[in-house]
Amino acid sequence: MSSHAQSPAGGTGFLRAWHRVVGARGVPTLARRRGRRPRVPLTHLLATLTFHVMQDSGTLAEHGAELFDDALVDSSWADRRARLPWAIFTELMQRALRPRATRRHTDAFWHGWRVVALDGTTFSVTNTPQIAATTTKARTRRGRAAFAKLTTTVLLEVGLHNPLAAAIGCDGESEWALAGSLLRQLPRRALLLGDRLYGVPAFVAQVQAACARVDSHFLLRARADVIARRPRRLPDGTRLVQLGLRARASNRILEWLTVREIRVRVGRSGHRAHVLRLWTSLTDPTTAPALELAQLYARRWEHELYFRELKRQIRRTDVLQSHTLVTAAQEIAALVLASAVLAAERVRIAGADVPVLRISLAKLLERCVQPLWFYLDVGRGVLTEAQITRLVRRTYARARRYLTPPRRARTCPRAVRQPMQAWPRLLRAESVNGPLHFQLV
Repeated sequence: MSSHAQSPAGGTGFLRAWHRVVGARGVPTLARRRGRRPRVPLTHLLATLTFHVMQDSGTLAEHGAELFDDALVDSSWADRRARLPWAIFTELMQRALRPRATRRHTDAFWHGWRVVALDGTTFSVTNTPQIAATTTKARTRRGRAAFAKLTTTVLLEVGLHNPLAAAIGCDGESEWALAGSLLRQLPRRALLLGDRLYGVPAFVAQVQAACARVDSHFLLRARADVIARRPRRLPDGTRLVQLGLRARASNRILEWLTVREIRVRVGRSGHRAHVLRLWTSLTDPTTAPALELAQLYARRWEHELYFRELKRQIRRTDVLQSHTLVTAAQEIAALVLASAVLAAERVRIAGADVPVLRISLAKLLERCVQPLWFYLDVGRGVLTEAQITRLVRRTYARARRYLTPPRRARTCPRAVRQPMQAWPRLLRAESVNGPLHFQLV
């Protein structure tokens, strides 16, 4: 192993950023096995794979040579990667993904609660014989889908776009099942946001138990077809209601869950409004005003923006490049780890006076971080520590110039290009601007 890979403080710019996220322990305990030393050390492979998914071009072997001076061919990297147990990536994400917001990051908290969100997405995988033999493509209106999908669920620190936990459906698990497994990693004193997929009694029961363990709360958008009973009106017009948790087999009521239900009419002047139905464990109207919670729920959209960053700004490919489901799951895990590295860099660059999410991730990656990592790599042994420090400071100062403009208050109509049900046909992209108005129902 080269000397610059042994110390968290040494190595290229990327390796320094990698070790700041992964920590000094580095490799998961499952990887510590006796026997013949592999041609590709695991410490090299995990870091190289994360570095690889952030690049526009180049092979895994080329990127491994950039980081560690390992003159190995692609087949050696591929062979070692194919034999990696998935548990290594699971443990690595559990170690590396953790909260990063502090009290100075006011956008990351609401009344002292850390704002986190839970959501899922799918990644398209290539049509290789190995994948075709182990997966089934979804049916569409025009036949089978073009690509098979891998479902991924991420627990996100909303104010920083920092992943706290991730689960990948290697065995075809649904988003709902993956989300339930992530509740065990909910941080302390958090406020969890979730969309309508989770607004059912069965998930409320899980999230109530998870929040009780870590002194946290939840705010979920409820499905419109779920019937609540025994409403008790609160002073602000919201209600305490009971939800029936039913057994799957017999449909028998197992228990009644009590939540606070908020109904808010949301709309813009001159446009049709709609009713937002929310469930929360914050039952005190004085400390958790209903209109504030409704406005806070709108921040769940940050999760969608995080997935766009993951797919379009970090990786920039329509499909994953891996040839098997196992390596495709590894590629997704590396993408999540890469987003954690970039979130940490964003926090370091923003400092105390710049909102973290105002720093453009695309420009940070293209014009600052990747060039900096390259020059620190080729300058290893040439640049002194003082010169490296000055170079990093100048790069961070340049990155602070790349601020995105303040977000517009804009929404887009919900429609699909090829409807399968009663959705309106999307023929022309349009959006509605202007401030949102909230009114309790």
